[in-house]
Amino acid sequence: MSLRIMEHAVDTIGDGCQAEYLLDTEPYDLIVLDLGLPNKGGLEILKSLRNRGSDLPVLIVTARAEPESRVEGLDQGADDYLIKPFHLAELDARVRALLRRKRTSASTTITLGPLEFDTVSRETRLNGEELPLTRRERGILEIFIHSPERVFSKDAIANRLFDYDQEIDNMHNTILLYIHRLRKKLDAPDISIRTVRGLGYTLEVDE
Repeated sequence: MSLRIMEHAVDTIGDGCQAEYLLDTEPYDLIVLDLGLPNKGGLEILKSLRNRGSDLPVLIVTARAEPESRVEGLDQGADDYLIKPFHLAELDARVRALLRRKRTSASTTITLGPLEFDTVSRETRLNGEELPLTRRERGILEIFIHSPERVFSKDAIANRLFDYDQEIDNMHNTILLYIHRLRKKLDAPDISIRTVRGLGYTLEVDE
């Protein structure tokens, strides 16, 4: 998926009701919202989100090119509107612009003990020094950073990090490798990735 290539941790949901549930339970930096979702449409999700007072940036993507549809989406609280088909470079630019806009209104730096992560630039620092990470390592670490103390199974990590057409066994082996590398790079006494036997992995921070 193009957003994963851009080094974003991504949840891909094809059902409107499930998408709304995740918006209630998971922290996100931005939503790329298709209007044509089954069971609950994109505009209904957007309206509900804004009625709850959320200012989460929302980029609508849709095949509906009529001006009326665009106006309706913006009136419901969308921050931007992208009509299919579009170039991936344009999607990248729009996403970066919305994240920068969010950054000007609130800090996007997540601090967990000695670890700092900028959700826009994706720069990661440990004890004030830049942490050298590969794209996949950064993607896995970001999953943990957004939900510290939560246990993630290998399947949950794979679903956010890889495309669905990849072999699940190969993904599990790859995740084990990246977890091993991350543990070596997170060489600090106050933060670690812990294995929860039979369940998965969690990021532990000693505040």
